[in-house]
Amino acid sequence: MKKIIAIICVLFAVATTQAQEKKRNAKLTIEVDGVCMMCKKRIEKAALKTKGVKFANWDVKTHNLALIIDERKTDKILICQSLASAGHDSKDIRATQEAYDNLHPCCKYRDEEVKEDHK
Repeated sequence: MKKIIAIICVLFAVATTQAQEKKRNAKLTIEVDGVCMMCKKRIEKAALKTKGVKFANWDVKTHNLALIIDERKTDKILICQSLASAGHDSKDIRATQEAYDNLHPCCKYRDEEVKEDHK
């Protein structure tokens, strides 16, 4: 009887440990260039399309993209690549000129005149 109880306890401990290891969510913040609510929608959509991103919220004023990610499935560079493909620069990866040119004229965040219009 003692052996059965000991085996059950060991199995329970192993199962609990494995369940805790599966969850690897992390908070991450990335500075992303943009100027308006259309940029917000595009940035958040690009981030959420990245496998492993569970939550994305971009702040128009601070340009900070707050994320919750599964570290086993993605990392900062993969997310920045998705953002660059959508036309938005981050500190790690700059969008190609082609991707940037595809942005709506009101979203041209590299243009000082557009930046001033959104203040």
